[in-house]
Amino acid sequence: MRSQQRALNSYGSVQVVTGVASANNVQLIQMLFDGLIESLAKAKGHMIHGTIKEKSDALGRAGRIVVGLQGALDFKQGGDLAQNLNELYAYVTRRLFHINAHNDLEALDEVFTLMNDIRQAWNTLPTLMADTAPSVRYAN
Repeated sequence: MRSQQRALNSYGSVQVVTGVASANNVQLIQMLFDGLIESLAKAKGHMIHGTIKEKSDALGRAGRIVVGLQGALDFKQGGDLAQNLNELYAYVTRRLFHINAHNDLEALDEVFTLMNDIRQAWNTLPTLMADTAPSVRYAN
Protein backbone atom coordinates (compact mmCIF):
# COMPACT_ATOMS: atom_id res chain seq x y z
CA MET A 1 0.00 0.00 0.00
CA ARG A 2 2.88 2.36 0.77
CA SER A 3 4.36 1.87 -2.69
CA GLN A 4 0.96 2.59 -4.21
CA GLN A 5 0.73 5.84 -2.22
CA ARG A 6 4.21 6.89 -3.36
CA ALA A 7 3.21 6.19 -6.94
CA LEU A 8 0.02 8.22 -6.50
CA ASN A 9 1.99 11.14 -5.04
CA SER A 10 4.25 11.12 -8.10
CA TYR A 11 1.37 10.89 -10.50
CA GLY A 12 0.71 14.62 -10.22
CA SER A 13 -1.87 16.14 -12.53
CA VAL A 14 -2.08 13.54 -15.28
CA GLN A 15 -5.52 13.80 -16.82
CA VAL A 16 -6.49 10.19 -16.01
CA VAL A 17 -7.77 10.90 -12.52
CA THR A 18 -10.84 8.67 -12.75
CA GLY A 19 -10.04 5.13 -11.81
CA VAL A 20 -6.85 5.88 -9.89
CA ALA A 21 -8.41 5.15 -6.51
CA SER A 22 -9.60 1.72 -7.66
CA ALA A 23 -6.59 0.86 -9.85
CA ASN A 24 -4.47 -2.15 -9.02
CA ASN A 25 -0.68 -1.85 -8.84
CA VAL A 26 -0.15 -2.80 -12.50
CA GLN A 27 -2.70 -0.22 -13.66
CA LEU A 28 -1.09 2.41 -11.45
CA ILE A 29 2.35 1.74 -12.92
CA GLN A 30 0.85 1.88 -16.42
CA MET A 31 -0.68 5.27 -15.63
CA LEU A 32 2.64 6.53 -14.28
CA PHE A 33 4.37 5.48 -17.48
CA ASP A 34 1.63 7.14 -19.55
CA GLY A 35 2.20 10.36 -17.59
CA LEU A 36 5.96 10.03 -17.99
CA ILE A 37 5.75 9.54 -21.76
CA GLU A 38 3.32 12.45 -22.01
CA SER A 39 5.71 14.71 -20.05
CA LEU A 40 8.69 13.71 -22.19
CA ALA A 41 6.74 14.43 -25.37
CA LYS A 42 5.69 17.82 -24.03
CA ALA A 43 9.28 18.61 -23.05
CA LYS A 44 10.43 17.82 -26.58
CA GLY A 45 7.82 20.13 -28.06
CA HIS A 46 8.82 22.91 -25.69
CA MET A 47 12.50 22.40 -26.50
CA ILE A 48 11.77 22.66 -30.22
CA HIS A 49 9.70 25.81 -29.71
CA GLY A 50 12.12 27.39 -27.25
CA THR A 51 9.66 27.67 -24.37
CA ILE A 52 12.18 27.14 -21.60
CA LYS A 53 9.96 27.37 -18.50
CA GLU A 54 7.43 24.93 -19.90
CA LYS A 55 10.24 22.56 -20.96
CA SER A 56 11.67 22.70 -17.46
CA ASP A 57 8.24 22.09 -15.91
CA ALA A 58 7.63 19.06 -18.15
CA LEU A 59 11.06 17.60 -17.39
CA GLY A 60 10.53 18.25 -13.67
CA ARG A 61 7.25 16.36 -13.78
CA ALA A 62 8.93 13.52 -15.69
CA GLY A 63 11.66 13.42 -13.04
CA ARG A 64 9.14 13.24 -10.20
CA ILE A 65 7.39 10.34 -11.91
CA VAL A 66 10.69 8.48 -12.38
CA VAL A 67 11.55 9.03 -8.70
CA GLY A 68 8.09 7.71 -7.80
CA LEU A 69 8.60 4.62 -9.94
CA GLN A 70 12.00 4.11 -8.35
CA GLY A 71 10.58 4.52 -4.85
CA ALA A 72 7.86 1.97 -5.52
CA LEU A 73 10.33 -0.83 -6.32
CA ASP A 74 10.14 -3.88 -4.06
CA PHE A 75 13.71 -5.15 -3.71
CA LYS A 76 12.72 -8.20 -1.63
CA GLN A 77 10.29 -9.64 -4.16
CA GLY A 78 11.78 -8.02 -7.25
CA GLY A 79 15.35 -9.27 -6.80
CA ASP A 80 17.66 -8.58 -9.72
CA LEU A 81 14.90 -7.06 -11.82
CA ALA A 82 14.14 -4.46 -9.16
CA GLN A 83 17.86 -3.67 -8.82
CA ASN A 84 18.25 -3.30 -12.59
CA LEU A 85 15.21 -1.01 -12.78
CA ASN A 86 16.58 1.02 -9.86
CA GLU A 87 19.82 1.57 -11.76
CA LEU A 88 17.94 2.43 -14.95
CA TYR A 89 15.74 4.95 -13.15
CA ALA A 90 18.82 6.55 -11.55
CA TYR A 91 20.39 6.81 -15.02
CA VAL A 92 17.20 8.34 -16.46
CA THR A 93 17.10 10.88 -13.63
CA ARG A 94 20.68 11.95 -14.42
CA ARG A 95 19.82 12.17 -18.12
CA LEU A 96 16.79 14.37 -17.37
CA PHE A 97 19.04 16.85 -15.56
CA HIS A 98 21.42 16.79 -18.52
CA ILE A 99 18.56 17.28 -21.00
CA ASN A 100 17.22 20.24 -19.04
CA ALA A 101 20.63 21.90 -18.73
CA HIS A 102 21.77 21.34 -22.33
CA ASN A 103 18.53 21.13 -24.36
CA ASP A 104 19.82 17.80 -25.69
CA LEU A 105 17.14 16.41 -28.01
CA GLU A 106 19.18 13.28 -28.72
CA ALA A 107 19.36 12.45 -25.02
CA LEU A 108 15.63 13.14 -24.69
CA ASP A 109 14.92 10.72 -27.54
CA GLU A 110 17.10 8.11 -25.79
CA VAL A 111 15.17 8.47 -22.52
CA PHE A 112 11.85 8.46 -24.37
CA THR A 113 12.77 5.21 -26.14
CA LEU A 114 13.97 3.53 -22.93
CA MET A 115 10.89 4.48 -20.96
CA ASN A 116 8.50 3.71 -23.79
CA ASP A 117 9.99 0.20 -24.11
CA ILE A 118 9.35 -0.42 -20.42
CA ARG A 119 5.88 1.09 -20.76
CA GLN A 120 5.10 -1.39 -23.54
CA ALA A 121 6.28 -4.26 -21.33
CA TRP A 122 3.96 -3.12 -18.56
CA ASN A 123 1.10 -2.85 -21.05
CA THR A 124 1.55 -6.52 -22.02
CA LEU A 125 1.76 -7.71 -18.41
CA PRO A 126 -2.01 -8.13 -17.83
CA THR A 127 -2.22 -10.34 -20.93
CA LEU A 128 0.73 -12.44 -19.76
CA MET A 129 -0.78 -12.78 -16.30
CA ALA A 130 -4.10 -13.92 -17.78
CA ASP A 131 -2.33 -16.50 -19.94
CA THR A 132 -0.44 -17.98 -16.99
CA ALA A 133 -3.23 -17.80 -14.42
CA PRO A 134 -4.69 -21.17 -13.47
CA SER A 135 -8.12 -21.81 -14.88
CA VAL A 136 -10.94 -21.85 -12.39
CA ARG A 137 -13.38 -24.73 -12.56
CA TYR A 138 -16.69 -24.78 -10.78
CA ALA A 139 -18.27 -27.88 -9.36
CA ASN A 140 -21.70 -28.78 -10.69
